[in-house]
Parts: sequence; structure tokens; C-alpha cells
Amino acid sequence: MKNCIGIRKETKDVTQQRVPLSPDQVRTLIEDHGVRVLVEPMEKRIFPDADYMAAGAELTADLSDANVVFGVKEIDQRYMQDGKSYVFFSHTIKGQSYNMSMLQHILDREISLFDYELIKDDEGQRKVFFGNFAGYAGIIDSIWAMGRRLEHEGLSTPFRNIEYATSYGLLSEAEEAFREVGAQITNEGLPSELVPFVCGFTGYGNVSRGAQHLYDLLPSVNIAPRDLAAFMEAGEFSDRVVYKVEFREEDMFAPKDPAAPFVLQEFYDHPERYDNAFEQYLPHLTMMLNGIYWEPRYPRLVTTEAARRLFSGDTRPSLRVIGDVTCDIDGSVQLTVKETNALNPVFVFEPASGYVRDGWEGDGPVILAVDKLPTELPREASAAFGASLLPFVPALAAADLTRPFAELDLPAALSRSLIAHGGSLTPEFEYIRQYL
Repeated sequence: MKNCIGIRKETKDVTQQRVPLSPDQVRTLIEDHGVRVLVEPMEKRIFPDADYMAAGAELTADLSDANVVFGVKEIDQRYMQDGKSYVFFSHTIKGQSYNMSMLQHILDREISLFDYELIKDDEGQRKVFFGNFAGYAGIIDSIWAMGRRLEHEGLSTPFRNIEYATSYGLLSEAEEAFREVGAQITNEGLPSELVPFVCGFTGYGNVSRGAQHLYDLLPSVNIAPRDLAAFMEAGEFSDRVVYKVEFREEDMFAPKDPAAPFVLQEFYDHPERYDNAFEQYLPHLTMMLNGIYWEPRYPRLVTTEAARRLFSGDTRPSLRVIGDVTCDIDGSVQLTVKETNALNPVFVFEPASGYVRDGWEGDGPVILAVDKLPTELPREASAAFGASLLPFVPALAAADLTRPFAELDLPAALSRSLIAHGGSLTPEFEYIRQYL
């Protein structure tokens, strides 16, 4: 039914509380755009069902009337209706093996799949995202893990006062906690065993900006990647600050031809011409926050072999924690061998044996690999996400999605986000067929 949308309950993970649209945004759709909104009941949703009803939505387990159904995470095929249109983060465009059966079901049942990750402007910039909040939660949890790991080593630091992200009801509470820890570092200093404390941020997009926003509430000093080795060699460190390095593509990857310059577009088009250049920095980092976009055709950032070399010496390496916000299994950080959630968020990867040990104790770096980080700050993350999604909803609600792909009357940003339609992959995503 045109001008009717559904909001489904999340079923993938028990910790999931996020929503694609808040009650206030639903009210806007109903009152300003005449859109009928159906909401499937969900006990743990961050906004209670009653708030959606008060906004004018209909609470129902039957979303059959909806022209399009919105969710957040992947949908088990048992909950999909044949021929229906869905919008969610599908994690299929890299040919992810764990979601190919879901995509095949979508094709077999002539379901239409829109993906938030692909809603972009003409310049290719994403318009709908949780990215900042993934960065916020990622740095909170990484510092939390750092505090616990250091306590295990017998080092008492101000980092022990950072709680896990779910302990903070609002981002402002986490910000205040970071300010307090920053003041402690300024006034009391860090243990000599931890100096210099250097955190490397890979990437410079929404995830990295969110993480650096909180990190910069500590007394942080920037170091350029090209200056890091000389800085370490000089040995002029302060225990009253933490250091920060932001890595961009030209810092993390280098042409295989030593005489060739780094060319960003060439790297995107022909990554096979480039090698990993990031591992030279690993010995200098105390913590790494990984926020890059990665595909298997790109070189990895951290390999198991590099970690094995780093942890094979007689002295303990500086590296304690890798906050892998990107969370690609066996991806840019090869040590990320599994995803985690807020109930059991970290594990130690022991490079010498390849053994994985839940928690923060062990002979290797602590890996944070929570694949739903924004749900740890669910209220504000959902409100911000919904605000970015809201402008696209009326057009999608009003579209005749039974028409062939070439005849769909949709804004370009939405057309580009349509992966499957009418039993076929859309032209831009036909390449995924090789993974099915």
C-alpha cells in the first residue's frame, strides 16, 4: 500500500535497541507527509511502543500493508514477506559469505532490498549513517578495555574510571567522564611503563571523527605519521598527555614500485599495485582504533604474521588494545577472528599460538570487535540516524515499487541503494552473483 511504511522489531541480537526512526520522526511523517506508519511491537526497543502510539503510529505485528519496511540489522529470511520491500544494513555488497543465503532468499522471493550504506549523494558521500556513534562507542569501549588490561598488568591508571559505553545514558555523560580522566592525567600523570601513550586512528570519516571527538577531551597531542618514528627515537615524552596519530590512505599503503608516487584514485582502482605500509607503525602504538572501509581486494592493515613478530620478543610490546570498529572478520585487522557484543565485548588474540581467549588477560592484544557499537548509545544514535533518513522516507513510501527497476520513480540516492528488485540484482550489483 502506497504511503504506508512499517518499522520492524529487531531479531538478530538480544542487545539491539536501535530504531531507524524515532517517535518524533514518525509524528512528522504522519502529520506533515500523510504517511501511515505501522510499528511491530518490540519489548527492548529504546523508545517504548507507547511512544510510537502517542505519535500516531499503529502498533501491529502484521506489516503486510506497508509499501516498504524499515529495520536496522539483517533480517532472518523467516521474517521476510515475499515480494515486500525492505530497507536495512544488509552487509552483502562485499559478497560477505555469512549473508549470501539471505540474499539468495531475497532474490528467490522477489523481495526488494535497499541498503542504508548505499544512500549517497552524487559525490559518493553517505547520507544515512550511524558512523559518529560507532566511533563514540568504539573509543569509550577501547579505553574501558585499556583500563582493565592495565589493571591486569598491575598498572593503576585513570583509564580505569571509564565505564563500558552502555553505562552512560547519554553521550554528554561519557564526555564528562573523559574530561575527568583527562584532568587526572594532567594532574597525576601516567605510569612510566605506559609513556608515551600513543593511539593510532585509521581513517578520517565519521567513525574516526566520532572517536577522536572523545579522545581529544583528554590532554592529547597530535603527531603526524611521518614524524612518529623520529618522535619515538628522540625519547622526549610527557606522562601528562596522550598522543594521537591519524592515518590516511597514503600513510597506510605504499606503491609496490618504490619509484611510484601514491595516487589515491589509483589505489581505489588498482589496490593490487599497493602494499601494506601500516605495520611499520605498530611497535609505536599503545592502542589502535580502526575505522576504515575495507574490501578483500585491499591490503590488510594488521596481519597475524606482523602481530606474531611484534609479540615474539623478550619485552612486552606497547600495543595493548585494538578497537576494531570496522569489524570485518578476517579483514583489515586479521586478528579480528570473530564478532562480539556488549555482553562479551573483548577477547585476546595470542599471536604465538593463534589462541583466542575471551576477556583482557593473555599474551597478545585485546581486540574489541562489537559489530553493533551504535546500539550502546541507542537513544541519541537512533535520533541522529532517523534525522538523516527522514528526508528520504516520503518518496520511498509513495513509490510504486511493483514497477521494473528501470521504471522506478525514485530519487537517485535511493535508486543507487537498491541492491535487489523483482528477483534480480540491480545492474550496479550484478557482480555479487559470483558470491552466491
